[in-house]
Amino acid sequence: MSISSATPAPDLTVQGAEVPDPHIATLVLLGASGDLANRLLMPALGKLLDAEPQRRGIELLGAGAEDWDAQTWTDHLKDSLTAAEVSAETIDALLATTSYQQADVTSAADLERLVKAAKPAPALYFALPPAVTAKACDALADVALPDGTVLVLEKPFGTDVASAKALNARLATLVPEERTFRVDHFLGRATVLNLLGVRFANRIFEPVWNNQHVESVDIVFDEQLTLEGRARYYDKAGALVDMIQSHLLQVMALVAMNPVGEVSAFDLREAKAEILRAARVWGGDPASASRRARYAAGDVDGRQVPDYAAEPGVDASRGTETLAEVVLEVDSWRWAGVPFRLRSGKAVGVARKEVVVTFKPVPHLPTGLTGACEPDRLRLVMGPDAIALDLNVNGEDDPMGIDRVSLDTQLHPGRLPAYGEVLAGVLDGDPLLAVRGDTAVECWRIVDAVLDAWAKDETPLQTYPAGTQGPEGWPV
Repeated sequence: MSISSATPAPDLTVQGAEVPDPHIATLVLLGASGDLANRLLMPALGKLLDAEPQRRGIELLGAGAEDWDAQTWTDHLKDSLTAAEVSAETIDALLATTSYQQADVTSAADLERLVKAAKPAPALYFALPPAVTAKACDALADVALPDGTVLVLEKPFGTDVASAKALNARLATLVPEERTFRVDHFLGRATVLNLLGVRFANRIFEPVWNNQHVESVDIVFDEQLTLEGRARYYDKAGALVDMIQSHLLQVMALVAMNPVGEVSAFDLREAKAEILRAARVWGGDPASASRRARYAAGDVDGRQVPDYAAEPGVDASRGTETLAEVVLEVDSWRWAGVPFRLRSGKAVGVARKEVVVTFKPVPHLPTGLTGACEPDRLRLVMGPDAIALDLNVNGEDDPMGIDRVSLDTQLHPGRLPAYGEVLAGVLDGDPLLAVRGDTAVECWRIVDAVLDAWAKDETPLQTYPAGTQGPEGWPV
């Protein structure tokens, strides 16, 4: 059973709030020749300029270690934008003003040269590995940054609580917190933003959005993708750090937070911070509240996948997990006793990317009704974006029997890709979708206990054949 969406998704624009005029004159892309810039950032910038042509005055300054001349850079940029189907007008506008400089981004002298080449106020986007970003931020201490400079960092923000605090302290000496954008592109996904509309624009949900009615919450991001040549980063991170520590904890905070007065950066980020401060591993026992595994050789959708430990660039002795699960609790009046299960894995047989809110069973099923009466479930699916409500209804053949139906609809994908939404916030100086410094630390606090237990082998590293849903006995 399905229902079609007859009207657009709720407009989450804050009524009466003024959208600031674009104030960033130059986007300085550090690591401009890398995969992140080519595959995601440059196409997202093009899509943003297509959607909002008044922004075409933004100049793009690329910087990287490669010794590229102007033609090589413009060809690289044009190829990236063309592949993303950006309009010819936008491409021409960007190519007319863009430039590229070879630079060592950990050198204060090179960074100062880049800043001087940019129109004030610039946004410095660190499309770089986290360790290189940290060194670049240290080098910026010796650079005079123009007023209004914005710093944009990719996750992960540090490697543990101590390093996250140290990075925050360094950033605070460079620009104010409101000019620091810790990017989590997951927060730009239309599905994640739709959480706000589903929760706060529908009266039927909020009264039951608590431990009196909710049995459990599952946030799952399982994908068929394998290592895909990312061993240099992924083998040092693993599924827990790569997905759960950042993306899924941010989604959990949106699911669990208290209602806000307005969709503003201050209100939304403070509501999320309240949840993350109250979150901890279930029962205070990270060993029993977590699982880890990595894929062995197998078949994923007809494609032969080698053992993860045999992938190029992988150090098998690290014991890096490709599937991680952790159960958390939120110590608050609203959520006490409700398990939040966060799971993410690679090389699974069936991709599953959704938030599932499972409600408690009815307290009494009237005598005379027959059949299985399963708990109601609200499912918010990510990619393709959809929402479904699984309910019990009277059966077709036997009106006294209980059947299961799902009321579902597709959600609107949004006018911009996730990175387009992120870049819009950067260029507008609106940190709504950015991660605040204190919450970055809280996310590490939550998972550090699990990482410590894993380092001591208190939680065994299991294996699963690629193309399956994980080790036998794991809940899916």
